[in-house]
Amino acid sequence: MAFSFHRKMLRVNLTNRTISIEEPNDAFYRRNMGGWNVIAEVLLREVPVGADPLGPENKLVFAPGVLTGLPLSGASRNAVGAKSPLTGGFGAAEAGGGWGAELKQAGFDGVIVEGVSAKPVYLWIHDGQAELRDAGHLWGHTTKDTQDTIREELDDRRIQCALIGPGGENLVSYACVLNGLFDSAGRTGMGAVMGSKHLKAIAVRGTQRLEVADQAKIREMARGMAQAVNAGEKAAGMHQWGTGGDLTGMVLTGNLPTRNFRDGDFDEGAERLSSQTYMPVIGKGMEGCYACAVRCKKIVQAEAPFQVDPAYGGPEYETVASLGSCCGVDDAVAVSKASELCNAYSIDTIGTGVNIALAMECYEQGILRPEDVDGLDLRFGNGEAMVAAVEKVGRRTPGLGELLATDLKTMARRIGADAARIAMQVKGQAFPMHEQRFKRALAIGYAV
Repeated sequence: MAFSFHRKMLRVNLTNRTISIEEPNDAFYRRNMGGWNVIAEVLLREVPVGADPLGPENKLVFAPGVLTGLPLSGASRNAVGAKSPLTGGFGAAEAGGGWGAELKQAGFDGVIVEGVSAKPVYLWIHDGQAELRDAGHLWGHTTKDTQDTIREELDDRRIQCALIGPGGENLVSYACVLNGLFDSAGRTGMGAVMGSKHLKAIAVRGTQRLEVADQAKIREMARGMAQAVNAGEKAAGMHQWGTGGDLTGMVLTGNLPTRNFRDGDFDEGAERLSSQTYMPVIGKGMEGCYACAVRCKKIVQAEAPFQVDPAYGGPEYETVASLGSCCGVDDAVAVSKASELCNAYSIDTIGTGVNIALAMECYEQGILRPEDVDGLDLRFGNGEAMVAAVEKVGRRTPGLGELLATDLKTMARRIGADAARIAMQVKGQAFPMHEQRFKRALAIGYAV
């Protein structure tokens, strides 16, 4: 038999507002180990060829991992998948936090969302039950306001939410789905699919236990990892600094994307963006995913030159590189503010940063004029302009916001001239923050 599953999948049709429970057999779970496999099976079997990624035929699948919901460090993951509006192909992204574990404890192994709601709604799942609720009053609100309101309405501060902000609602091509306020299923535009279906959030609360083969062994593994982390024997750097520590080493190896991947040296900027430099100044602590002893999630707060809300966590490596070095910005407070805005609006920090970096290089080359970028001095290193550009993406404002909110391939085509040559993308999706000129096998991975 398959352990750690309830053998129940929730199917929600938003068009006719019906909810049903399916009960796959053990063979299904043995064939589909983990969230990505579940997503692949649903999409291959149920989404027709030629389906519009933002249309009713596309399906949005939420699927936790095999170990999600068990008290094991590093296992609190869930995947979100659909046909991607960014690439037009298979789309999936993965996030940590507590939402996946809460879904499993609520009695479900996954959620399949199909159709399109006529008006904004959110899905409320709790201990084997599910219902659709009106979300008209939540539409247009940030992720923080949305989560706070849902928890207040349902009178439970322990509710976990998978949700979108205005970026998802406005169909930004690289919009993401947030688990809470700083755990992001960031890539392939899953937030835009969620927004196209007028689904604002999936709120979950559960108290059910998962059946396992050897409960004592799981307790032993969990306890052993916690003791090793506390003693500094395992994951010491991640526990103390999270991702993005000592970026100077990445500069020395040529693995830190800098100024739209154009340059290989970021001078002293890498040191200023390293966790060890800015966390003692603006850091407020570390958080972790469900049952994880490592606690690698940075929490930052600042008042100047930008006011940074600690509720949105802090920038991880990909964010520091995409909104920092890739844009030539070495101000950790500016990067933290941009990270906050991305989480508030539910837009991928990688996609946002690389799109802005392309605009910066085009601006410096004279391909984009001041009137094309809403009068911003959009040069590499201008943290204030970078933060302003992120705000425009999240709201998809006419002009620069609309230009930046599209996939990178479309954006380059609209700019024209030499933009397509210097757009760091494949099939419209921006490269993540790892240099294929250093990690050469990545070139094949990016290409396909």
